[in-house]
Amino acid sequence: MFLRTLGQSDLKITPIGIGAWAIGGGQWEFAWGPQDDKESIAAIRAGLDRGINWIDTAAAYGLGHSETVVGRSLKGLSTRPYIFTKCSLVWDEKGEISHNLQASSIRREAEASLRRLDVDAIDLYQIHWPAWKSGPESASPGSIEEAMGEMAKLKAEGKIRNIGVSNFNAQQMQRAQKIAPIASLQPPYSLLARDVETSILPFALRHGIGVIVYSPMASGMLSGAMTRERIATFPKDDWRQNSPNFQEPMLTHNLRLVETLRAIGKRRGATPGEVAIAWTLTNPAVTGAIIGVRSADQVSGIAGAADVHLAPDEIQEIGQGTRQAA
Repeated sequence: MFLRTLGQSDLKITPIGIGAWAIGGGQWEFAWGPQDDKESIAAIRAGLDRGINWIDTAAAYGLGHSETVVGRSLKGLSTRPYIFTKCSLVWDEKGEISHNLQASSIRREAEASLRRLDVDAIDLYQIHWPAWKSGPESASPGSIEEAMGEMAKLKAEGKIRNIGVSNFNAQQMQRAQKIAPIASLQPPYSLLARDVETSILPFALRHGIGVIVYSPMASGMLSGAMTRERIATFPKDDWRQNSPNFQEPMLTHNLRLVETLRAIGKRRGATPGEVAIAWTLTNPAVTGAIIGVRSADQVSGIAGAADVHLAPDEIQEIGQGTRQAA
């Protein structure tokens, strides 16, 4: 795969990266149901074998479990991929998640992530959320400025190599930049989630901030493998059961859009998911897309997205499909 420079950092990343949200396992607030750790490790290794050179995880995924699995997947590798993880979401002994931007909390999280990942430095350390659950920033201890100040210290100490933010709007990125340089932004972006096109992606592009988007397949909805029958058998702790995209009336509209992606993919020898991912990569602000994997078989259906270069007429066809689906 060809490489792209992430913002103004020295990271040269492949257009797609391995997402480790789902492999955190079940029994936590945003779980995807129970996972097999051996299959998760095989999925990561399969992605690396296809040339992907970065893995994105977070401390909160599985309440530390995702980072542990990622750390295990790195054992014995001759060349280590870039490791990206996140902070600001913490949990108590009951597993209840809360939000904390205090310097002392950010430092504790970084040190815990380094232990779980078993690495000397984190290549990209990101503030996971500027506020929690759509609440006001004042509801959380600390502030964006305090968190960024501590991350700058961690970078100076060599514990992290670059600073990133996730789910920030333009104003919040502006505030963060006053404290320390931001290498990247991680927002949700897909054919079903385009709000960031208005001001957030243009701000990142103007200011040289790299963008790695998450959920480019809308949490599997656009993968081409989703059916009503499959959705009906989601585990009880799969958060998608409560997502409007997986319920009527949006479900019918979304499945119709998948058929447009499938038609384009058929002409190109690609899956609907690969076409959906490739579409996000056509935005000039986007550096890379995170693809979640849970098994080695899944990798074969999405890793080819980096090689799908959509023509203008195909982008127009997708746009028409989106309007028709709505």
